[in-house]
Amino acid sequence: MFGRFCSGLYGAYGWGGIGMGIFIVTVAVLVVVVLVRLLDTNRNRISSTETALEILEKRYAKGEISKDEFDKIKNDLTK
Repeated sequence: MFGRFCSGLYGAYGWGGIGMGIFIVTVAVLVVVVLVRLLDTNRNRISSTETALEILEKRYAKGEISKDEFDKIKNDLTK
């Protein structure tokens, strides 16, 4: 008699069991995504001890700005 209630394609829990499984997997994926974003945000922060000129020099060294842009910004900073 008990077998009649537990048999079937989705087992004893039916659609509720499948829904709960999908919910748990979704929550786990969301937790991982949030943690990765938090860690990435902390990695990209600029140290508060750097001066504006040091940041400018780093940007120029990385090739993010041209020599003309560097000179113009440097002049603006030193005024």
